[in-house]
Amino acid sequence: MYQEKQRFTQWWLWGILIAVAVIPTVGIYRQIIKGEPFGNNPMSDSGLIIFAAAMYALPVFFWMIRLDTRIDGDTISFSFMPFLKKSIKWKDTKSVELVEYGFVGGWGIKESRKYGTVYATGGEKGLAIEMDNGRKFVIGTQKEEEEELKAFLEKTGRVKRPELD
Repeated sequence: MYQEKQRFTQWWLWGILIAVAVIPTVGIYRQIIKGEPFGNNPMSDSGLIIFAAAMYALPVFFWMIRLDTRIDGDTISFSFMPFLKKSIKWKDTKSVELVEYGFVGGWGIKESRKYGTVYATGGEKGLAIEMDNGRKFVIGTQKEEEEELKAFLEKTGRVKRPELD
């Protein structure tokens, strides 16, 4: 069995999220504690507190997001929590291969013309799957560089390529 758990770990993303959370903290300190208006057109104190709560919730939300992959002899299962959870049977796949899908305009859940829906938290590599019904998607991987997923797929004989016409 192959398993992988991924989160958003990009230092610059966390830097932005923390910086965004600092702004309302400064506002609360200046406006509520020191009694000085914060900004040229200050919010009400309650509005500032609500805004601060939303900005504090943003890093928590990003911390909750994770991509969990589990592949065994019968199924390919993955969840992009808290958004979706899927499980497909190997027998319903037309092709499965490791690919370098590129950045596709960011990470998260994205659409690619070539690969369909891409689920990724970082990197540019993943397991491209085409279903018998023609639906395509990619599950991103961080372990492919270490050859772990490739070795598992080769060991189980589960890599399927499209039939040549």
